[in-house]
Amino acid sequence: MTDTPGWASPGSSEPSRDGARPPADAPAAVPGPSAPPQTTPQAPVRGSQYGPARPGGRGPSAWSAPRGPRPGVIPLRPLGIGELLDGAVTTVRRYWRTVLTLSLGFAVLQQAGVVAVELALAKGKTGDNTQFTTTFATLPLTLLLGALAAALLTVVVSRAVLGRPVTAGEAWREARPRLLQLLGLTTLTALLSAGVMLLGFTPWYLYDRGGSVSFGTAALLFLVGLMTLPVGFWLWIRFSLAAPALMLEKQGVLTALSRSRRLVGGAWWRVLGISMVARLFALVATMVIAMPFRILGFLLGFADLNRQASFDGTLNESTAMLITDAVAGLLASTLTIPFLAVVGVLVYIDQRIRREALDIELARAAALPEQDAAPADRPAPAGR
Repeated sequence: MTDTPGWASPGSSEPSRDGARPPADAPAAVPGPSAPPQTTPQAPVRGSQYGPARPGGRGPSAWSAPRGPRPGVIPLRPLGIGELLDGAVTTVRRYWRTVLTLSLGFAVLQQAGVVAVELALAKGKTGDNTQFTTTFATLPLTLLLGALAAALLTVVVSRAVLGRPVTAGEAWREARPRLLQLLGLTTLTALLSAGVMLLGFTPWYLYDRGGSVSFGTAALLFLVGLMTLPVGFWLWIRFSLAAPALMLEKQGVLTALSRSRRLVGGAWWRVLGISMVARLFALVATMVIAMPFRILGFLLGFADLNRQASFDGTLNESTAMLITDAVAGLLASTLTIPFLAVVGVLVYIDQRIRREALDIELARAAALPEQDAAPADRPAPAGR
């Protein structure tokens, strides 16, 4: 074990306890003579996450799931969507000093970049394309800050699942050697996913800005752009676990992409659903935080509720309103950046638990008793 125990390279994990979860990188099994089955004594079931075991010594019902050892923010067993989201919230709440210190720094830099771009665009004529131009201009900064957040918060989560605290300085020292690799990985995955979608809509955008526009041609080009959306989403989910794999398994960029592909394989829709639910929660939280600031700005006369842009296409929003929105965005980003990053790492951990029995290694790394570290042949809950 290393300084961050439990995060073994692929192949070093123990084989699956029940034969249903082979390691993601394991080669196909070769048929051979079968050995006689061996029976192992069953550990008594102490209850389930939905309530105690049924009386009479019959164990939990078919609707129940074993608790599993919980040294940190999540139980060490395959997790449901609610448990993944709860683990993310628990991590942010339990280690709030470290998490919010890191995310606040990222949020300040992000909002400063957005305000600077919006103030620069306020002097020009961008009209309806202001939001698109702002997003495109701040994309490099967003990628850089996203890579830093993923690196540092992955280290925090790797300790949190073992119940061990970590400071912002410790997270920085452990993540720093792999920051350049992670930045390259983030850029590559962005080009593979968002780049495909951006490239698909570019002909329609250029044609629409070109002057005389035929409705049929514009609709056809827009349809071509829509056809790239499924491809972009597929690539995004396919490689969504590459960043945690690079940080925790300490491998190269291409190997991390391959690991993500293998871990997501067969669970693409599940990973997509978890990602969408997490982002929906983050969007709702952002709207809840931003709405009072927006209303306050209108009441104070910082912006006109019925007229956000003048007829010549120039931005008609005061600097005070931009700053008010930036404060709201700062508060929202401070909470949503760590939440989304932690969910991504927990999904990676959950997939390794399902594929490679990582929970056994994590339980041993957390110095749990032997009967908790190897809960053999425990029943799998239905629907997982």
